[in-house]
Amino acid sequence: MKRLLSILALLLLAVTAHADKVRVRLYSTNSISQINISFDLGSYNLYADGDNLLEDFVGEGRSVNIRAEGKKLHVSVNETDYGTFSTLRLEATDTACILCLNPVGNSIKQRTYEGDLEVSVLKNGKMLLINNIEFETYIAGVVQSEIYGKQTDIFRIQSIISRTWALRNIQKHKADGYNFCDNVHCQAYLNRCVRPDIMLGAIQSSGETLVDTLGNLIETPFHSNSGGETANSEDVWRNALPYLRSVSDTFSYSMKQSDWTKTISADRWVNYFANTHHINTADSLLLDTLLHFTQEHRQARLLNIPLTRIRVDFQLKSTFFSVTFDSTSNNVILHGHGYGHGVGLSQEGAIRMVNLGISYDSVLRHYYTGAQLHHDPSANRNYVENYVTQITRIIEEDRNKSTQTHSKKDDWLGRLFRLRDREEREEIYIESEQDNEKDWQYEW
Repeated sequence: MKRLLSILALLLLAVTAHADKVRVRLYSTNSISQINISFDLGSYNLYADGDNLLEDFVGEGRSVNIRAEGKKLHVSVNETDYGTFSTLRLEATDTACILCLNPVGNSIKQRTYEGDLEVSVLKNGKMLLINNIEFETYIAGVVQSEIYGKQTDIFRIQSIISRTWALRNIQKHKADGYNFCDNVHCQAYLNRCVRPDIMLGAIQSSGETLVDTLGNLIETPFHSNSGGETANSEDVWRNALPYLRSVSDTFSYSMKQSDWTKTISADRWVNYFANTHHINTADSLLLDTLLHFTQEHRQARLLNIPLTRIRVDFQLKSTFFSVTFDSTSNNVILHGHGYGHGVGLSQEGAIRMVNLGISYDSVLRHYYTGAQLHHDPSANRNYVENYVTQITRIIEEDRNKSTQTHSKKDDWLGRLFRLRDREEREEIYIESEQDNEKDWQYEW
């Protein structure tokens, strides 16, 4: 069955105008000295130091082991040792290729990705891993990594804001030799997309971005939960942007990340302001403010100290908190709301809005004041509608199965691939023949 799988890139290439590849640094927060690479689908050519072909058609049943040795990379494939090189590249031989990354040591989780993989050595002797991937395939992986939910419009919303952010910040890591990293410094990209409902949302959003009144791409920050009110951009960062205004957000109430508390000793709390920010805590009025601080609505500062600084120093979930003093325990209790910086879209608020039946474009307008949804006229809507219909059918079939809630991981991709394959050749798809090799093999 594994051979019947297709990849997300194959599908998304047909439905979007933004199919250029991007370079994404993987495991950017980890230090990796050795990695084992196996193959879930398709085959790759292995190159060293540019276009020096070491081995072609490396695929299922083969394993590439790479180990950093000083400023070089030592590489072997199964039992064949190829020696050391400065750079290595695994290049997919066609669109249907998936590789599995298994870092050795430090309990770093395995991941799977599509596209090509480039490996080199950083100055610290650790590996630099770059996934060279189709842009829309990257977006689908981001959506899977960044948000939870069941409604397709949730994934459509996240696809739009992630696509907008990526296109606006495409050169964020230009000086480092890649476009994005895989953590929240850019956007989380922790695996390839494997869920049909996420794929559906990504395809439905094909060609959609958010722009300002002049037609320019906007910044689209998002966070887990606003706590009931989003923040003005200038209260968190430097610039005041017209589409990042504080808005009431009751949709974020009573969600997973709506509320939090943290207890801190009063001595530590007071000494922090005295020693770090030179507040005269001997002044009874100033001390009272520190021990009894209230935010009914979001504020930017406490005694002229940025709440963003306090949040970082005390590792708080948000800046939207109030303070009470417990004289019995000599502690201060922070009663907080929300999780994240609070600017732009609240993901849990958006989830609630979608679950209430509010349209995806209304959700976007709620969080990005005055922004407009732009539809790229070059996106092929016929392909979009065709794929949407087919994926919807697959999801519905899964829901109606009495013995299985969801398709076995990735089977839906294979089913969709076979259907599209036959349609493009103007043949009839026969369900009973789905497991025959002849039903999927095709020279693209």
